[in-house]
Amino acid sequence: MLKILILGGTQEAVELAKKAANLPNIEVKLSLAGRTSQAVTSKDSRIGGFGGIAGLIEYLQAERIDLIIDATHPFAAKISHHAATAAESLGLPRLMLIRPEWELVPGDKWIEVVNIESAPETLPDLAKRVFLTIGRQELTAFSQLENIWFLMRMIEKPASDIVLPKGLLLFKQGPFDNDSEKQLLEEYKIDTVVSKNSGGSATYAKIIAARELGIKVVMIKRPMLPQGELVEDVDSVLQWIKRF
Repeated sequence: MLKILILGGTQEAVELAKKAANLPNIEVKLSLAGRTSQAVTSKDSRIGGFGGIAGLIEYLQAERIDLIIDATHPFAAKISHHAATAAESLGLPRLMLIRPEWELVPGDKWIEVVNIESAPETLPDLAKRVFLTIGRQELTAFSQLENIWFLMRMIEKPASDIVLPKGLLLFKQGPFDNDSEKQLLEEYKIDTVVSKNSGGSATYAKIIAARELGIKVVMIKRPMLPQGELVEDVDSVLQWIKRF
């Protein structure tokens, strides 16, 4: 029996866990950070952190994991680096499943910034009404911008101790379609979108809508991920598993 740990946080991770579990002589453990209460759970999944690198190593040893598949969100760089260190320490094969980045196409008006901390610095001379689509963990970085109004979309309410920018909270979960995203941008008179370059199709409609409406997009680049073998789709991961 081959035991696989999938570090999740994406729809691809859930799809992978279901498909890998159907392979012969495979036992799958899906680990989720638990950022939302809607996290997928089953008897073969776990929720929560590991307690750093040492905690992850201890878990891998206790569960006798043979393979590690990092299918976390492209911006969850910390756990990716922890997984790389733990895998190297124990001599375990590790694969990263990383969805392709969105790429600039004709008509896009992107202002690319290196990280979330740089995004607020670009806005005062650029925007008055901003569609902020970065999730709920990092909203405080924009709270000092008093002359900008924010439409903030997320899946669930932020914690009560998070300082929010001035504006409106909108609770919805993708996928979103192009027409509804265009309607949203027009309804709230948005002149700038702030987004992480998450890739994938679930939230790309906002980028298309901004392009078609001539709206600027402050695009936050992905953080550096650890070195290692990587693939871009679930089928490639399944082929990798079969090698073992």
